[in-house]
Amino acid sequence: MATQVPPDLKQAQAAILGAVSKNAGSLYWIGILLIVLGTIGIFGQVLFSFISIGILGAFAVLGGVLQGMHAMQAKGWKSVTSQWLFAIFYVVVGILAWFFPIPALEGLTIWLAATFFATGILRLIQAFHHRVFREWFWLLLSSVLSIFVGFLIMQGWPSTSLWVPGMLMAVEFLLQGWTLLFLGMAAKSAGNK
Repeated sequence: MATQVPPDLKQAQAAILGAVSKNAGSLYWIGILLIVLGTIGIFGQVLFSFISIGILGAFAVLGGVLQGMHAMQAKGWKSVTSQWLFAIFYVVVGILAWFFPIPALEGLTIWLAATFFATGILRLIQAFHHRVFREWFWLLLSSVLSIFVGFLIMQGWPSTSLWVPGMLMAVEFLLQGWTLLFLGMAAKSAGNK
Protein backbone atom coordinates (compact mmCIF):
# COMPACT_ATOMS: atom_id res chain seq x y z
CA MET A 1 0.00 0.00 0.00
CA ALA A 2 1.59 3.26 -1.16
CA THR A 3 1.16 6.32 0.97
CA GLN A 4 0.78 9.76 -0.50
CA VAL A 5 3.44 12.27 0.59
CA PRO A 6 2.17 15.85 0.96
CA PRO A 7 3.93 18.24 -1.46
CA ASP A 8 5.33 20.46 1.32
CA LEU A 9 6.84 17.41 3.06
CA LYS A 10 8.37 16.29 -0.24
CA GLN A 11 9.90 19.77 -0.69
CA ALA A 12 11.26 19.69 2.87
CA GLN A 13 12.81 16.26 2.28
CA ALA A 14 14.38 17.47 -0.97
CA ALA A 15 15.73 20.60 0.76
CA ILE A 16 17.27 18.54 3.56
CA LEU A 17 18.71 15.75 1.43
CA GLY A 18 19.63 17.80 -1.63
CA ALA A 19 21.68 15.84 -4.16
CA VAL A 20 22.24 12.99 -1.70
CA SER A 21 18.98 11.37 -2.83
CA LYS A 22 20.57 10.85 -6.27
CA ASN A 23 23.64 9.15 -4.71
CA ALA A 24 22.01 7.13 -1.93
CA GLY A 25 24.12 4.10 -2.89
CA SER A 26 27.33 5.77 -1.71
CA LEU A 27 25.80 6.29 1.73
CA TYR A 28 24.86 2.59 1.80
CA TRP A 29 28.37 1.44 0.97
CA ILE A 30 30.11 3.82 3.35
CA GLY A 31 27.63 2.82 6.07
CA ILE A 32 28.19 -0.89 5.45
CA LEU A 33 31.98 -0.41 5.41
CA LEU A 34 31.87 1.42 8.77
CA ILE A 35 29.58 -1.26 10.24
CA VAL A 36 32.03 -3.97 9.15
CA LEU A 37 35.01 -2.01 10.55
CA GLY A 38 33.13 -1.35 13.80
CA THR A 39 32.26 -5.04 14.15
CA ILE A 40 35.88 -6.00 13.58
CA GLY A 41 36.85 -3.37 16.17
CA ILE A 42 34.43 -4.76 18.76
CA PHE A 43 36.10 -8.15 18.47
CA GLY A 44 39.61 -6.72 18.06
CA GLN A 45 39.63 -3.87 20.56
CA VAL A 46 43.35 -4.12 21.32
CA LEU A 47 44.23 -3.98 17.62
CA PHE A 48 41.98 -0.97 17.17
CA SER A 49 43.59 0.72 20.19
CA PHE A 50 47.03 0.38 18.64
CA ILE A 51 45.72 1.55 15.26
CA SER A 52 44.12 4.60 16.89
CA ILE A 53 47.32 5.61 18.69
CA GLY A 54 49.28 5.11 15.46
CA ILE A 55 46.87 7.39 13.60
CA LEU A 56 47.05 10.01 16.35
CA GLY A 57 50.85 9.83 16.18
CA ALA A 58 50.75 10.30 12.40
CA PHE A 59 48.50 13.35 12.74
CA ALA A 60 50.80 14.82 15.39
CA VAL A 61 53.86 14.38 13.17
CA LEU A 62 52.03 15.80 10.15
CA GLY A 63 50.79 18.76 12.21
CA GLY A 64 54.31 19.40 13.49
CA VAL A 65 55.81 19.26 10.00
CA LEU A 66 53.18 21.66 8.65
CA GLN A 67 53.69 24.04 11.55
CA GLY A 68 57.46 23.87 11.01
CA MET A 69 56.99 24.69 7.31
CA HIS A 70 54.86 27.65 8.34
CA ALA A 71 57.52 28.78 10.83
CA MET A 72 60.17 28.73 8.07
CA GLN A 73 58.06 31.09 5.96
CA ALA A 74 57.14 33.43 8.82
CA LYS A 75 60.42 35.30 9.31
CA GLY A 76 60.07 38.51 11.24
CA TRP A 77 56.93 37.33 13.05
CA LYS A 78 57.23 37.69 16.83
CA SER A 79 55.64 34.28 17.43
CA VAL A 80 57.97 32.33 15.15
CA THR A 81 59.85 30.86 18.13
CA SER A 82 56.64 29.51 19.67
CA GLN A 83 55.69 28.11 16.24
CA TRP A 84 58.97 26.19 16.14
CA LEU A 85 58.44 24.93 19.70
CA PHE A 86 54.94 23.71 18.82
CA ALA A 87 56.26 22.05 15.66
CA ILE A 88 59.00 20.23 17.57
CA PHE A 89 56.58 19.26 20.34
CA TYR A 90 54.06 17.76 17.90
CA VAL A 91 56.72 15.79 16.01
CA VAL A 92 58.24 14.46 19.25
CA VAL A 93 54.83 13.49 20.66
CA GLY A 94 53.92 11.71 17.41
CA ILE A 95 57.20 9.79 17.30
CA LEU A 96 56.90 8.85 20.98
CA ALA A 97 53.37 7.56 20.32
CA TRP A 98 54.77 5.31 17.58
CA PHE A 99 57.73 3.98 19.55
CA PHE A 100 56.00 3.79 22.95
CA PRO A 101 52.36 2.99 22.15
CA ILE A 102 51.43 1.53 25.55
CA PRO A 103 52.32 4.65 27.59
CA ALA A 104 50.63 6.73 24.87
CA LEU A 105 47.49 4.57 25.20
CA GLU A 106 47.62 4.97 28.98
CA GLY A 107 47.72 8.75 28.61
CA LEU A 108 44.91 8.67 26.04
CA THR A 109 42.80 6.52 28.35
CA ILE A 110 43.26 8.94 31.26
CA TRP A 111 42.21 11.75 28.91
CA LEU A 112 39.12 9.76 27.84
CA ALA A 113 38.16 9.06 31.47
CA ALA A 114 38.62 12.76 32.32
CA THR A 115 36.42 13.66 29.34
CA PHE A 116 33.66 11.33 30.56
CA PHE A 117 33.92 12.81 34.07
CA ALA A 118 33.88 16.40 32.81
CA THR A 119 30.96 15.93 30.41
CA GLY A 120 29.06 14.04 33.09
CA ILE A 121 29.52 16.85 35.62
CA LEU A 122 28.55 19.49 33.05
CA ARG A 123 25.42 17.50 32.13
CA LEU A 124 24.60 17.15 35.82
CA ILE A 125 24.74 20.92 36.24
CA GLN A 126 22.66 21.32 33.09
CA ALA A 127 20.11 18.78 34.37
CA PHE A 128 19.60 20.72 37.60
CA HIS A 129 19.25 23.96 35.64
CA HIS A 130 16.49 22.35 33.57
CA ARG A 131 14.71 20.45 36.34
CA VAL A 132 11.55 22.48 35.74
CA PHE A 133 11.07 20.40 32.58
CA ARG A 134 9.68 16.91 32.78
CA GLU A 135 12.49 15.55 30.58
CA TRP A 136 15.29 16.73 32.89
CA PHE A 137 15.58 13.16 34.13
CA TRP A 138 17.22 12.12 30.82
CA LEU A 139 19.94 14.72 31.30
CA LEU A 140 20.43 13.47 34.84
CA LEU A 141 20.62 9.84 33.65
CA SER A 142 23.06 10.80 30.88
CA SER A 143 25.29 12.59 33.38
CA VAL A 144 25.28 9.68 35.82
CA LEU A 145 26.15 7.25 33.00
CA SER A 146 29.03 9.46 31.79
CA ILE A 147 30.48 9.75 35.30
CA PHE A 148 30.03 5.99 35.80
CA VAL A 149 31.84 5.18 32.53
CA GLY A 150 34.69 7.50 33.53
CA PHE A 151 34.85 5.75 36.91
CA LEU A 152 34.89 2.29 35.28
CA ILE A 153 37.68 3.29 32.91
CA MET A 154 39.82 4.59 35.78
CA GLN A 155 38.95 1.65 38.04
CA GLY A 156 40.76 -0.75 35.71
CA TRP A 157 43.50 1.62 34.56
CA PRO A 158 46.16 0.94 33.22
CA SER A 159 44.85 -2.39 31.85
CA THR A 160 41.82 -0.63 30.35
CA SER A 161 44.27 1.33 28.18
CA LEU A 162 44.63 -1.64 25.87
CA TRP A 163 40.97 -1.96 24.96
CA VAL A 164 39.02 1.23 25.82
CA PRO A 165 40.30 3.44 22.96
CA GLY A 166 39.71 0.65 20.44
CA MET A 167 36.25 -0.12 21.78
CA LEU A 168 35.20 3.53 21.70
CA MET A 169 36.50 3.84 18.14
CA ALA A 170 34.62 0.68 17.12
CA VAL A 171 31.38 1.90 18.72
CA GLU A 172 31.75 5.23 16.90
CA PHE A 173 32.22 3.38 13.59
CA LEU A 174 29.11 1.28 14.29
CA LEU A 175 26.98 4.30 15.19
CA GLN A 176 28.16 6.28 12.17
CA GLY A 177 27.74 3.26 9.89
CA TRP A 178 24.15 2.62 10.95
CA THR A 179 23.41 6.35 10.71
CA LEU A 180 24.70 6.52 7.13
CA LEU A 181 22.90 3.32 6.18
CA PHE A 182 19.55 4.64 7.45
CA LEU A 183 20.23 8.04 5.90
CA GLY A 184 20.89 6.30 2.59
CA MET A 185 17.59 4.44 2.92
CA ALA A 186 15.78 7.71 3.62
CA ALA A 187 17.51 9.41 0.71
CA LYS A 188 16.59 6.56 -1.62
CA SER A 189 12.94 6.57 -0.56
CA ALA A 190 12.79 10.38 -0.92
CA GLY A 191 14.32 10.12 -4.39
CA ASN A 192 11.76 7.53 -5.46
CA LYS A 193 8.77 9.71 -4.53
